[in-house]
Amino acid sequence: MTAKIAQQIRKAYVLCARTLVDGRMELDEADDMGFDVNLPVFTVSQAAQLAGVHPQTLRQYDRIGLVTPRRTGGGARRYSLRDIDRLVQAQHLSQDESINLAGITRILELQEENRQLRRQVRRLRKPAGSSIFAADADGDIVEVQRSRRARMWRHEIHAHAREITAGPSSGSADADALLPAIRPAASGSTMVVWGA
Repeated sequence: MTAKIAQQIRKAYVLCARTLVDGRMELDEADDMGFDVNLPVFTVSQAAQLAGVHPQTLRQYDRIGLVTPRRTGGGARRYSLRDIDRLVQAQHLSQDESINLAGITRILELQEENRQLRRQVRRLRKPAGSSIFAADADGDIVEVQRSRRARMWRHEIHAHAREITAGPSSGSADADALLPAIRPAASGSTMVVWGA
């Protein structure tokens, strides 16, 4: 991750991680709320404190592939909400259920596969055109629920473009051809691409 995260956003991610650790929220719920559960936000010490483990345990989990965080350009580990969730689950399975690391690895793999399948089922149940797609600075594309307000904004833009093209000087210009010029440029590190 090359860009620094704003302090307010970082605090929101810390609060979200605490609710995950406390069991008051599931990872899918955080994802549905708009958190990027794969965003590498937390340092080793922050992740260790949130998950209630020693930092050396995190390094061991990384070495064996149980929880593998992303790395910064300088090689420092950065943990995401998904990683925090996996750490908490690994600790529970190890301490409370007495499951060995190989068993924990397999359980977490199956849980992740199950989570992805549930997400795919939810996506397939959505009506067509109910999502927008955003690309972050790294080029990762994420699906975002289209809100009623966003649909209304898009409708107004289309209507406004048609009014412009219907004017006396426009002739036969297509309204959709004008939309790129009318849409505001994306601010910050996110670009929004509208779905069909």
